[in-house]
Amino acid sequence: MGSNVLWTWVVAHWWVPAILVFLLAYKLTFRLFGIVIVPEDSIGIVNKKWVLFGANRSLPDGAIVALHGEAGIQAETLAPGLHFWLWPWQFEITLQKFITIPTGGVGVVSSRDGAPLAEGRVLAKKVDCAGFQDARAFLMRGGQRGPQMSIMPPGTYRINTALFSVDLQKALEIADNMVGIVTTKDGTPLAPGEIAGREVKGHAQFQDAQSFIDAGGSKGLQEQVILAGRYYLNPLFATVETVEMTRVPIGYAGVVIAYVGDEGTDVTGEGFKHGNLVRRGQKGVWVEPLDPGKYPLNTITHKVEPVPTTNVVLNWATGKTESHRLDEKLSTIKVRSADGFTFNLDVSQIIHVPRTSAPKVIARFGNMDNLVTQVLEPTIGNYFRNSAQESDVISFLKERSKRQESAKGYIHEALDEYDVQAVDTLIGDIVPPEQLMKTLTDRKLAEQERTTYDIQRQAEEVRRELQQARAAADTQPEIVAAERRVQVAELDAQSLVKKAAGEAESKTINARADAQVLTVVGKAEGEKITAVGSAEADVIRRKTEAVGQNNYAVIEVGRALAANKIPLVPQIQAGGNAEEGGSLVSILLAGLIRDGLKTTTPAGTRKPALPE
Repeated sequence: MGSNVLWTWVVAHWWVPAILVFLLAYKLTFRLFGIVIVPEDSIGIVNKKWVLFGANRSLPDGAIVALHGEAGIQAETLAPGLHFWLWPWQFEITLQKFITIPTGGVGVVSSRDGAPLAEGRVLAKKVDCAGFQDARAFLMRGGQRGPQMSIMPPGTYRINTALFSVDLQKALEIADNMVGIVTTKDGTPLAPGEIAGREVKGHAQFQDAQSFIDAGGSKGLQEQVILAGRYYLNPLFATVETVEMTRVPIGYAGVVIAYVGDEGTDVTGEGFKHGNLVRRGQKGVWVEPLDPGKYPLNTITHKVEPVPTTNVVLNWATGKTESHRLDEKLSTIKVRSADGFTFNLDVSQIIHVPRTSAPKVIARFGNMDNLVTQVLEPTIGNYFRNSAQESDVISFLKERSKRQESAKGYIHEALDEYDVQAVDTLIGDIVPPEQLMKTLTDRKLAEQERTTYDIQRQAEEVRRELQQARAAADTQPEIVAAERRVQVAELDAQSLVKKAAGEAESKTINARADAQVLTVVGKAEGEKITAVGSAEADVIRRKTEAVGQNNYAVIEVGRALAANKIPLVPQIQAGGNAEEGGSLVSILLAGLIRDGLKTTTPAGTRKPALPE
């Protein structure tokens, strides 16, 4: 019942299934009528199965693409859209998607048909064919079979894949501070003795291979490099090795050794005969070094030797090296003394290579390592070995500074010949033999013990002195008091002495004054007495003259007797001659008068003599 209903409906609506079939197989339907529909993103590759009439019925020998209507793959492709009269029994149509080269990519093309490659060539020459989209133009204009020089940059292409095969590759990316070293696979052979092709112009950094070939570019390693950026190079034409830019650190000079370039003329003159120094761009050692910075040099064709222009310290000490690593292979110097001992010696040598001398050093030695191993190591090592053999160990140790100065002068003179300045030579650790060290140690210990004893003895003396000082400090008040008493006594004695001296001086002055007074008084009294005596004498003389000499005498005797209360008439009488004065009475009177005059005469005066 259900089947009958369905069938009835189909019969009544027959056109519906017909439309569905047409929609599902319209391409097949069109194809039966010679109509080909090519989608918007595709092309149609045409293969003509046969040709019945005409001269061009089959392809020439070796050809695979028809240019003149021959049977086979046709050069022209079908663009998107409707195409008629392409009967299925004569034409086979293959739809092919467009070839899309994305950004950052490159299409490497190879042709299956075309003229043969020229002898010695590896890549087919470039022809104008709309980026390989015009197969007819490619073949008619001499396009060659095989890998193509030209590449397909990013974009969309209608490529006849029956003629061309396209290999998608990444474009070359060179990062900042990097440089690309190029090796080409096609070009003229290198000249004898050359290791790299000379730089040529106009090939857009090797992106235009045909222009490179036309300009005479050589096959192989190229002197020219490419810098940071994106490049659409044909990897079948050139390979690129990326390396870091050549860096010359601060404190260094970069000496360039060029293995390419024109043969240069030595610019050093007759005074330097250890290598050729040439101008920049020529083959050889460049006379002008590179200053600190980054340089896009080809590290294969050019070698840069860094030469430190600051002071360089080289250590002849095992396990000790500086950041420059030039002394990495140096070790402690082993020497033998005159007394047969072997000991180790550490030495540090400071050198300086001026910027202008750096190319000469490299021209002579090739690099700084060779300078160290060929000159510095034997010069310094042999000097100290010879020096040690001239002295015993103890003397060598004692004369360290002297030997250091001697070594400095010797090494300075030796390095001058190699355009290197010897700044300073320093002797480091000296490790004497163990046996000698034991002897010296024992001696030192004995000296230390003696020193310790001396110190202890001195300390004991100091302790005693300290105790004495403390005792003295304890008695100091008494000492001070006694000293004060002594000082007071001394001052008192000095006072007494000064007082006595003053008194003595005073008495002396008074005595001198009294003597002067007595002298003056005596003189005055004398003059007075003299005057009185003279007056009395004059009176007596006159009296004598008046009464007579004898009478006057008797008168005076009587006065004297009266004054002295002497009896005038003596108790005993004696006879005598009165006229001659020889009586006893007269004699007694004369004596009494004389004695009376003596007792009454003042001290210091002289009574004038009585007349006889």
